Amino acid sequence: MQVLDKTSLDTLKLINFQRGLAINLNKPPGWTSFQVVKAVRRLVKTKVGHAGTLDPFATGVLIVCTGNATKQINLFMDYEKEYLATLELGKITDTYDCTGVVLEEKKPPEVKLDQLQNVCEKFEGEINQVPPMYSAVKIRGTRLYKLARKGIIVEREPRKVRIKKIEIVSYDHPLVTLRVICSKGTYIRSLAHDIGKELGYGAHLKSLIRTRIGPYHIDNSLSIKEFEQAITY
Repeated sequence: MQVLDKTSLDTLKLINFQRGLAINLNKPPGWTSFQVVKAVRRLVKTKVGHAGTLDPFATGVLIVCTGNATKQINLFMDYEKEYLATLELGKITDTYDCTGVVLEEKKPPEVKLDQLQNVCEKFEGEINQVPPMYSAVKIRGTRLYKLARKGIIVEREPRKVRIKKIEIVSYDHPLVTLRVICSKGTYIRSLAHDIGKELGYGAHLKSLIRTRIGPYHIDNSLSIKEFEQAITY
């Protein structure tokens, strides 16, 4: 399937969006994945879908499919994902990320780099991960986030996910940035929370960038503005 990105913009005028293609977009902060889909649909005037939701605060690679290519969304969803995730140590939130209410806050001791790496390595391989309450996972037909908004906390069944690699990119206490390569279905928010729990003083996900879906990299991603300018001029 053809995937449109910065390297193939010169072919844009020849593209039949109804016939279908995928677009490698860089989701901006503050946008929902659905808002990106809506913006693309307005421009291409055909059906549009996306492969793999990013939370509004997150940025990075979002594969958007148009026309008949929407039938192949699962192909992209099955690819491994790569992220740059920044954790703030010592602070736990109800959403496991920077958008939530702070439930607990401690002044964490400065951990040695090798100790931090040892903790991260415990989460490599196939692991059982509990999805966060603020997620779209359904329990008896109801989305978890709908229950969470009502203050209802329920037991969640752990799910098997595979984390291929966790690499420490930078550490400026209490912030640590990790490069994570993982399977579909992995919640980076849960990973941040679990790493903090293992360290003994909590953590939450402060920022998140998806840098790759399969072979499609953020270096070649189009911004919404770049796509709009290319298609309208």
